[in-house]
Amino acid sequence: MPAKDDAAAEKEKNLELFLKVGLDERTAKNTIANNKVTANLTAVIHEAGVTDGCSRSVGNLLYTVATKFPANALVHRPVLTQYIVSSKIKIPAQLDAALSYFANTGPENFKTTEFEEACGVGVEVSEEEIKQSVNEVFEQNKSAILEQRYKTNVGDLFAHLRKRHPWADPKIVKASIDTKLRDLLGERTAADDEKVPKKKKEKPAKVEEKAIAVFTPEQPAEEILNPYAIFPQPEENFKVHTSVFFSDGSILRCCNSKELLEKHLSVTGGRVLTRFPPEPNGYLHIGHAKAMFIDFGLAKERDGGCYLRFDDTNPEAEKKEYIDHIQEIVNWMGWEPYKITYTSDYFQDLYELAVELIRRGHAYIDHQTGDEIKEYREKKMNSPWRDRPIKESLKLFEDMRRGLIEEGKATLRMKQDMQSDNFNMYDLIAYRIKFTPHPHAGDKWCIYPSYDYAHCIVDSLENITHSLCTLEFETRRASYYWLLHALGLYQPYVWEYSRLNVSNTVMSKRKLNRLVTENWVDGWDDPRLMTLAGLRRRGVTSTAINTFVRGIGITRSDCSMIHLSRLEYHIREELNKTAPRTMVVLDPVKVVITNWKDDLIKDCEARKWPDSEAESYKVPFSKVLYIERSDFRLKDSKDYFGLAPGKSALLRYACPIKCVDAKDVVLAEDNETVLEIRVEYDPEKKTKPKGVLHWVAEPSPGVDPLKVEVRLFDRLFNSEVDHHLFSTKPTPLYNFLFS
Repeated sequence: MPAKDDAAAEKEKNLELFLKVGLDERTAKNTIANNKVTANLTAVIHEAGVTDGCSRSVGNLLYTVATKFPANALVHRPVLTQYIVSSKIKIPAQLDAALSYFANTGPENFKTTEFEEACGVGVEVSEEEIKQSVNEVFEQNKSAILEQRYKTNVGDLFAHLRKRHPWADPKIVKASIDTKLRDLLGERTAADDEKVPKKKKEKPAKVEEKAIAVFTPEQPAEEILNPYAIFPQPEENFKVHTSVFFSDGSILRCCNSKELLEKHLSVTGGRVLTRFPPEPNGYLHIGHAKAMFIDFGLAKERDGGCYLRFDDTNPEAEKKEYIDHIQEIVNWMGWEPYKITYTSDYFQDLYELAVELIRRGHAYIDHQTGDEIKEYREKKMNSPWRDRPIKESLKLFEDMRRGLIEEGKATLRMKQDMQSDNFNMYDLIAYRIKFTPHPHAGDKWCIYPSYDYAHCIVDSLENITHSLCTLEFETRRASYYWLLHALGLYQPYVWEYSRLNVSNTVMSKRKLNRLVTENWVDGWDDPRLMTLAGLRRRGVTSTAINTFVRGIGITRSDCSMIHLSRLEYHIREELNKTAPRTMVVLDPVKVVITNWKDDLIKDCEARKWPDSEAESYKVPFSKVLYIERSDFRLKDSKDYFGLAPGKSALLRYACPIKCVDAKDVVLAEDNETVLEIRVEYDPEKKTKPKGVLHWVAEPSPGVDPLKVEVRLFDRLFNSEVDHHLFSTKPTPLYNFLFS
């Protein structure tokens, strides 16, 4: 029974929402009967931000979006809803053009100007222009109209006008056609209303045919559509990945040979293998939740596996605390690694491949300082040691490995293209000397590979099929594929997606580290941070985070800021199902109900869950109770729905109350602070106030009130972006203890 009640309550809630956006009752009820359309329309209404209602014309357009939006471009649906709400797209013809445009565009980026031109955004067709065109169309078809009179096919006339003015308001066009017909033909006659008898078609001779059952596969529901469909299958990884343009005019077109791909597929069995490669130098944040959703999600969807690989090439930054945290938080987010590996597991392989790179003439030992390397890169100049003999570089590299060269006196650099237009081809460093023990590998090594050298090679050694990363790594594609090509290694498919940027916070590990180490916040799991540990401490569930990330989609649209309210929406939706409610007053002011009996205590039924009446708890209601101080004002205003002298408000789950007069308010000596409010309640509940107040009753005699610790969190920074980070202190963390 409770499950049925929950379902009924959910349907009532959705029906009310659909009526608010202007759907007629019949359409709204038919929609409720279809779970797929209901889920789509609810999502579209929230994306459009019209949960409080909108005009009928806007609502009908949103309904069309919910039922007809192309499945391959769902990431762009929120953009279209904003065009509709802002009346940039306001007629069905514009919407049809938009749907067609997105169907052809798919999930890729689109040009705003191109889209708006295709949909007629900003094109206004005046009533005079429409009337003039109607006159011209009627003149061209006058003889046929006079002959057929009111039996004229108005649809044909519409088609002529649509060719001339595709973005004209159809209501105005229809009205102009009707007016012109009356002017030309006069009033309708009885003959105009006579039905033309239909000619009976001759039936062809019956031919006995066996009925053939045609199976039409059911289309998958949009709410479970696959966001990973954009990625190719492993066996398709023979195409050119990227073209590397060299300063001498030559071009390297990187792709797997048939032999390399077949060898890879024989090892993997054609399975999808991805990797989530965090550097263990801090706690994971919500941006990593998107990376996990893509890396682990793709592998799970394709029945493959995702490596959890710790990119531990910098022994000075890594800590076991971070490694333990990452493993634990990945599991909390609901993901199960195929294998847990470390880049340091491959240090021997990486060293041997570096030796091979030198032998092939693609690397050399350099003695420039960091400042000299920077200067030479800015001037696009080759290092003085770039053309040293291969044997000499091999000997020096061996000396580096054995610890015979001081730290900072030599590096191994890849011989790429110092005159390239891509600065990530400026002879990147492959190895540097660090006399620091490694947290995972111990003290075996005193030379460590760089990210640019190790990342792509380990991807290849682990037979990764899809190497997915954020867009700031896009310029590293050339270096990634150049190195694998130079060593003759298998080349994974690389694809970059947009970073997740959330307003009013910071997403950089460097900045997060500063907040923590300089004690601006209470550790990596401070609930004001967007670290996953902080969100969990705040009470956010992994389900809410994953739903938020899925809603954003997998796109390449960079520089987009996701407002914090969008995350908060998904958190509320999840907590509505998982967190039972209770009423708490933080800043209380005393309320005395003058027409309530002194010793009378009545139990009110309060909902445990905001969207369901299945479970409830009892709240004692007495003569004295407390409301929030902010829910009372001495001076009323139109935009205020709380309690004020002469105004009523509804006590949640109880009854309406009214502060009859200002004389019913007891003030402190400062004549401003409210000490007590005397009100009257409406036992018959005839008044229907707009404002609803939460409250707590005075404890019964001899009963101690519950002690509650309440933590209030504000957004970390007042600014939506972190350009002015640390120019002002972050908002404080509040703790209150009430009894």
